[in-house]
Amino acid sequence: MINWTSLETVFLDMDGTLLDLHFDNHFWLEHLPQRYAEQYDLHPDEAKHQLISMIMAERGTLNWYCTDYWSERLAMDITGLKSEVGNRIGYRPHVANFLQALKKTGLRSVIVTNCHPDPLELKLQCTGLDSFVDCIVSSHQLGKPKEDTAFWQDLQQLAPYRAATTLMVDDSFPVLESARAAGIAQCLGILAPDSTQAARETHPDIPCVHHFDEILSSIHQQRPLPSSG
Repeated sequence: MINWTSLETVFLDMDGTLLDLHFDNHFWLEHLPQRYAEQYDLHPDEAKHQLISMIMAERGTLNWYCTDYWSERLAMDITGLKSEVGNRIGYRPHVANFLQALKKTGLRSVIVTNCHPDPLELKLQCTGLDSFVDCIVSSHQLGKPKEDTAFWQDLQQLAPYRAATTLMVDDSFPVLESARAAGIAQCLGILAPDSTQAARETHPDIPCVHHFDEILSSIHQQRPLPSSG
Protein backbone atom coordinates (compact mmCIF):
# COMPACT_ATOMS: atom_id res chain seq x y z
CA MET A 1 0.00 0.00 0.00
CA ILE A 2 2.79 2.43 0.96
CA ASN A 3 6.42 2.15 -0.12
CA TRP A 4 8.02 3.23 3.15
CA THR A 5 11.58 2.57 1.96
CA SER A 6 11.35 5.41 -0.59
CA LEU A 7 10.18 8.02 1.90
CA GLU A 8 11.97 10.83 3.73
CA THR A 9 8.99 12.97 4.78
CA VAL A 10 5.46 12.20 5.95
CA PHE A 11 2.98 15.06 5.80
CA LEU A 12 0.07 14.53 8.18
CA ASP A 13 -3.30 16.21 8.32
CA MET A 14 -4.50 16.82 11.88
CA ASP A 15 -8.31 16.90 12.22
CA GLY A 16 -9.81 13.60 11.13
CA THR A 17 -6.37 12.04 10.63
CA LEU A 18 -4.53 12.36 13.94
CA LEU A 19 -7.36 13.85 16.01
CA ASP A 20 -10.95 12.64 16.14
CA LEU A 21 -13.10 14.75 13.82
CA HIS A 22 -15.98 14.33 16.26
CA PHE A 23 -14.86 17.50 18.07
CA ASP A 24 -15.08 19.68 14.97
CA ASN A 25 -18.30 18.11 13.71
CA HIS A 26 -19.92 18.53 17.12
CA PHE A 27 -18.79 22.13 17.37
CA TRP A 28 -19.97 23.29 13.94
CA LEU A 29 -23.16 21.22 13.75
CA GLU A 30 -24.33 21.27 17.38
CA HIS A 31 -22.56 23.61 19.80
CA LEU A 32 -22.17 26.68 17.58
CA PRO A 33 -25.78 26.55 16.33
CA GLN A 34 -26.94 26.34 19.94
CA ARG A 35 -24.90 29.40 20.95
CA TYR A 36 -25.89 31.23 17.75
CA ALA A 37 -29.58 30.60 18.48
CA GLU A 38 -29.14 31.94 22.01
CA GLN A 39 -27.31 35.07 20.89
CA TYR A 40 -29.72 35.98 18.09
CA ASP A 41 -32.92 34.66 19.67
CA LEU A 42 -33.56 32.10 16.93
CA HIS A 43 -35.22 28.70 16.93
CA PRO A 44 -32.42 26.08 17.05
CA ASP A 45 -33.42 24.62 13.68
CA GLU A 46 -33.39 28.04 12.02
CA ALA A 47 -30.02 28.86 13.58
CA LYS A 48 -28.55 25.61 12.28
CA HIS A 49 -30.00 26.19 8.81
CA GLN A 50 -28.56 29.70 8.61
CA LEU A 51 -25.12 28.63 9.80
CA ILE A 52 -24.83 25.62 7.52
CA SER A 53 -25.84 27.73 4.53
CA MET A 54 -23.15 30.30 5.34
CA ILE A 55 -20.50 27.69 6.03
CA MET A 56 -21.17 25.60 2.91
CA ALA A 57 -20.88 28.74 0.76
CA GLU A 58 -17.20 28.96 1.82
CA ARG A 59 -16.35 25.30 1.26
CA GLY A 60 -12.91 24.76 -0.26
CA THR A 61 -11.71 28.27 0.62
CA LEU A 62 -9.48 29.43 3.45
CA ASN A 63 -12.47 31.21 4.99
CA TRP A 64 -14.07 27.78 5.60
CA TYR A 65 -11.33 27.11 8.15
CA CYS A 66 -10.65 30.66 9.40
CA THR A 67 -11.59 31.36 13.00
CA ASP A 68 -11.02 35.09 12.52
CA TYR A 69 -13.37 35.16 9.54
CA TRP A 70 -16.20 33.38 11.38
CA SER A 71 -15.70 35.37 14.56
CA GLU A 72 -16.14 38.59 12.58
CA ARG A 73 -18.91 37.26 10.32
CA LEU A 74 -21.01 35.95 13.23
CA ALA A 75 -19.89 38.50 15.85
CA MET A 76 -18.99 35.61 18.14
CA ASP A 77 -15.73 34.41 19.76
CA ILE A 78 -15.27 31.16 17.85
CA THR A 79 -12.09 30.05 19.62
CA GLY A 80 -13.65 30.81 23.00
CA LEU A 81 -16.73 28.82 22.07
CA LYS A 82 -14.52 25.92 20.94
CA SER A 83 -12.82 25.88 24.33
CA GLU A 84 -16.25 25.31 25.93
CA VAL A 85 -16.30 21.83 24.40
CA GLY A 86 -12.54 21.26 24.50
CA ASN A 87 -13.06 18.08 26.50
CA ARG A 88 -14.13 16.45 23.23
CA ILE A 89 -10.69 16.96 21.66
CA GLY A 90 -8.87 13.65 21.44
CA TYR A 91 -6.73 11.30 19.39
CA ARG A 92 -7.95 8.83 16.82
CA PRO A 93 -7.06 5.17 17.53
CA HIS A 94 -3.41 4.04 17.27
CA VAL A 95 -2.10 7.54 16.48
CA ALA A 96 0.57 7.60 19.20
CA ASN A 97 1.97 4.23 18.09
CA PHE A 98 2.00 5.38 14.48
CA LEU A 99 3.81 8.65 15.22
CA GLN A 100 6.32 6.87 17.44
CA ALA A 101 6.99 4.37 14.66
CA LEU A 102 7.70 7.18 12.20
CA LYS A 103 10.12 8.79 14.62
CA LYS A 104 11.94 5.55 15.47
CA THR A 105 12.51 4.72 11.82
CA GLY A 106 13.97 8.14 11.06
CA LEU A 107 11.15 9.52 8.95
CA ARG A 108 10.48 13.25 9.21
CA SER A 109 6.88 13.93 10.26
CA VAL A 110 5.20 17.28 9.60
CA ILE A 111 1.62 18.21 10.45
CA VAL A 112 0.14 20.14 7.53
CA THR A 113 -3.27 21.42 8.58
CA ASN A 114 -5.97 23.82 7.46
CA CYS A 115 -6.71 24.51 11.12
CA HIS A 116 -6.45 28.18 12.11
CA PRO A 117 -3.56 28.92 14.55
CA ASP A 118 -5.91 29.79 17.44
CA PRO A 119 -7.87 26.50 17.61
CA LEU A 120 -4.64 24.74 16.67
CA GLU A 121 -3.07 26.04 19.88
CA LEU A 122 -6.12 24.86 21.84
CA LYS A 123 -5.80 21.37 20.38
CA LEU A 124 -2.07 21.21 21.09
CA GLN A 125 -2.68 22.24 24.70
CA CYS A 126 -5.26 19.48 25.07
CA THR A 127 -3.25 16.71 23.38
CA GLY A 128 0.49 17.50 23.39
CA LEU A 129 0.47 16.44 19.75
CA ASP A 130 3.36 18.76 18.89
CA SER A 131 5.72 16.59 20.95
CA PHE A 132 5.28 13.71 18.49
CA VAL A 133 6.20 15.55 15.27
CA ASP A 134 9.07 17.57 13.84
CA CYS A 135 7.10 20.57 12.59
CA ILE A 136 3.57 21.98 12.24
CA VAL A 137 2.40 24.19 9.38
CA SER A 138 -1.02 25.84 9.20
CA SER A 139 -2.30 26.75 5.75
CA HIS A 140 -3.17 30.17 7.19
CA GLN A 141 0.56 30.89 7.30
CA LEU A 142 0.60 30.59 3.49
CA GLY A 143 -2.73 32.25 2.76
CA LYS A 144 -4.31 29.36 0.87
CA PRO A 145 -5.89 26.02 1.80
CA LYS A 146 -4.44 22.61 1.03
CA GLU A 147 -7.14 22.14 -1.61
CA ASP A 148 -5.29 24.74 -3.72
CA THR A 149 -2.59 23.00 -5.76
CA ALA A 150 -0.36 26.09 -5.39
CA PHE A 151 -0.28 25.46 -1.63
CA TRP A 152 2.18 22.62 -2.06
CA GLN A 153 4.77 24.73 -3.85
CA ASP A 154 4.43 27.48 -1.24
CA LEU A 155 4.83 24.87 1.51
CA GLN A 156 8.48 24.56 0.47
CA GLN A 157 9.05 27.92 2.21
CA LEU A 158 8.16 26.54 5.65
CA ALA A 159 8.80 22.80 5.34
CA PRO A 160 11.17 22.04 2.45
CA TYR A 161 10.61 18.58 0.96
CA ARG A 162 11.23 16.44 -2.08
CA ALA A 163 7.90 15.47 -3.64
CA ALA A 164 9.27 12.15 -4.88
CA THR A 165 10.08 11.03 -1.34
CA THR A 166 6.98 12.38 0.42
CA LEU A 167 3.73 10.81 1.67
CA MET A 168 0.59 12.84 2.43
CA VAL A 169 -1.98 11.38 4.85
CA ASP A 170 -5.39 13.06 5.03
CA ASP A 171 -9.08 12.30 5.52
CA SER A 172 -10.02 14.79 2.78
CA PHE A 173 -10.05 13.36 -0.72
CA PRO A 174 -9.96 16.84 -2.34
CA VAL A 175 -6.78 17.59 -0.38
CA LEU A 176 -5.18 14.30 -1.40
CA GLU A 177 -6.11 14.91 -5.03
CA SER A 178 -4.54 18.38 -4.77
CA ALA A 179 -1.36 16.90 -3.30
CA ARG A 180 -1.14 14.30 -6.07
CA ALA A 181 -1.69 16.97 -8.74
CA ALA A 182 1.20 18.93 -7.19
CA GLY A 183 3.51 15.93 -7.53
CA ILE A 184 3.43 14.38 -4.05
CA ALA A 185 4.54 10.82 -4.74
CA GLN A 186 2.32 8.89 -2.34
CA CYS A 187 -1.02 9.60 -0.66
CA LEU A 188 -3.05 7.76 1.95
CA GLY A 189 -6.69 8.40 2.85
CA ILE A 190 -8.43 7.97 6.20
CA LEU A 191 -11.90 6.42 6.02
CA ALA A 192 -13.03 6.78 9.64
CA PRO A 193 -12.21 10.36 10.69
CA ASP A 194 -15.13 10.71 13.15
CA SER A 195 -15.45 8.01 15.82
CA THR A 196 -19.20 8.58 16.07
CA GLN A 197 -19.93 8.10 12.36
CA ALA A 198 -19.75 5.19 9.95
CA ALA A 199 -16.69 4.85 7.75
CA ARG A 200 -16.78 6.35 4.28
CA GLU A 201 -16.36 4.60 0.94
CA THR A 202 -12.80 4.23 -0.28
CA HIS A 203 -11.29 6.37 -3.05
CA PRO A 204 -10.96 4.67 -6.45
CA ASP A 205 -7.38 5.84 -7.01
CA ILE A 206 -5.93 6.48 -3.55
CA PRO A 207 -5.12 3.76 -1.00
CA CYS A 208 -7.05 4.15 2.25
CA VAL A 209 -7.18 2.77 5.78
CA HIS A 210 -9.64 3.06 8.62
CA HIS A 211 -6.99 3.27 11.35
CA PHE A 212 -3.18 3.32 11.56
CA ASP A 213 -2.90 -0.17 13.02
CA GLU A 214 -3.53 -1.41 9.47
CA ILE A 215 -0.14 -0.11 8.32
CA LEU A 216 2.05 -0.29 11.43
CA SER A 217 3.44 -3.70 10.55
CA SER A 218 4.44 -2.55 7.06
CA ILE A 219 6.45 0.34 8.54
CA HIS A 220 8.39 -2.02 10.78
CA GLN A 221 8.91 -4.56 7.99
CA GLN A 222 10.15 -2.07 5.41
CA ARG A 223 12.12 0.17 7.77
CA PRO A 224 13.53 -2.04 10.54
CA LEU A 225 15.21 -0.31 13.43
CA PRO A 226 19.02 -0.19 13.19
CA SER A 227 20.86 -2.86 15.15
CA SER A 228 22.13 -1.74 18.56
CA GLY A 229 25.22 -3.88 18.02
